[in-house]
Amino acid sequence: MFCYNCGCLLSEHDFCTACGADVALYKKILYVSNMYYNEGLEKAGVRDLTGAITSLRQSLKFNKNNIDARNLLGLVYFETGEVVAALSEWVISKNLRPEKNVADDYINRLQSNSSRLDSLNQTIKKYNQALVYCMQDSRDLAVIQLKKVLSLNSRFVRAHQLLALLYMDSEEWERAERELHKCIEIDRNNTQTLRYLKEVELMLIPDETVHQPVKHKKEESVRYQSDNEVIIQPLNMKEPRRSGASTLINLGLGLIIGIAATYFLIVPAAQSNAKREEQESITRIGNELDAKTVRIQELEAEVKKLTQQNEDLNQELEGIVGADGTLHTIDELLLAASSYLENKDVQATAESLEKIAQSVNIEETSGGFQSLYHMLLAAIGPDLSLEYAQKGSDSFREEDYKAAIESYTMAVYYDETNQDALFQLARSYHKDEDVANAVATYDKVIELFPGTSVARSAQRYRDELSPEE
Repeated sequence: MFCYNCGCLLSEHDFCTACGADVALYKKILYVSNMYYNEGLEKAGVRDLTGAITSLRQSLKFNKNNIDARNLLGLVYFETGEVVAALSEWVISKNLRPEKNVADDYINRLQSNSSRLDSLNQTIKKYNQALVYCMQDSRDLAVIQLKKVLSLNSRFVRAHQLLALLYMDSEEWERAERELHKCIEIDRNNTQTLRYLKEVELMLIPDETVHQPVKHKKEESVRYQSDNEVIIQPLNMKEPRRSGASTLINLGLGLIIGIAATYFLIVPAAQSNAKREEQESITRIGNELDAKTVRIQELEAEVKKLTQQNEDLNQELEGIVGADGTLHTIDELLLAASSYLENKDVQATAESLEKIAQSVNIEETSGGFQSLYHMLLAAIGPDLSLEYAQKGSDSFREEDYKAAIESYTMAVYYDETNQDALFQLARSYHKDEDVANAVATYDKVIELFPGTSVARSAQRYRDELSPEE
């Protein structure tokens, strides 16, 4: 026993010799917990499993860290067929003491035997299905399910009790008694089992309160003694007479009784067996249909998923090899490069690059694609920039400012270092009374070309547009 405060081993004193904590009440609590554990152990030894569960729970109420009590409670639960409750106790025990804990062995034995674990899982599912059948008033199906449960786990007390209760409901008292005796063999002091058994035994005990009248037979014999022997001589004894008519009557009565017995005893039993077999067949077919339906639904979902994936792949393939796909765009870029290298046709190369820029996002293409594109753009950019700047200058003189904006925009696009084109673009916006774009373009000129004459001119015009800044 260790101190709850410092963890040192406690002595016979009511205080901890290491930290001085008062452990008198703490010792009493542990003693009570151990007492209930010993009581539960004794009850489990004589198969009073219900009493053992009660005592072990009391032990854990006083000391939740009583590992022995918790492991034993899991074993008792497992013995009564309550696998989930048993695993819960063992998992808690393992978390409380991760090392040198026998609960590890219990859990590993279950987990290592996958067929056993699957069988226990099926047991729980079928028991729950039997409860559903009971709620739906399908008692025959519930009985079939419970029999399957007990074939998988014959020590499941609750399944025996429910099956006995169904037999009691259908007044099959002998079968109910057999199921309850099986429960008694597993758990000898289960209160619910004893209550059911009492009801069954009351129905099986004959009514002894009705007294049959006693008929006194007339003396039909004479007794006398001869020497040492007692002689009994019957009186009025007549030899019965037999005739052919009485024999025929007896045969007829026997035949009628046999036919009646067949009709009232054998035929109902045969019909009941046939109905039961038919119901079992219907249940089996229903289960197979349910399983096939689930499988069909899974396959349909898989087909739908694969169809969607196929469509996505086709779209992706179309994006690669289609008319506007990546491969087509790469071919156009290679043709533009080949045209420029062979003919130095700046205008044709520019048209190809503009078409490529309109069909794809250059920033989303591969590194090699971007490198070749920007290389071509740098090669033809200065010349094109000058051409577009000249067009913009002509449009500006003709006061066609919108055309001038388009031309100067292309000039800046092809050569971002063309400061005159950028300044004239700002002037074109200014003349076109597009104040926002004019201010933004003036700011760009000031930012990109500081200290230059165009920057000073841009600053002057910008101040005219927004003198408050």
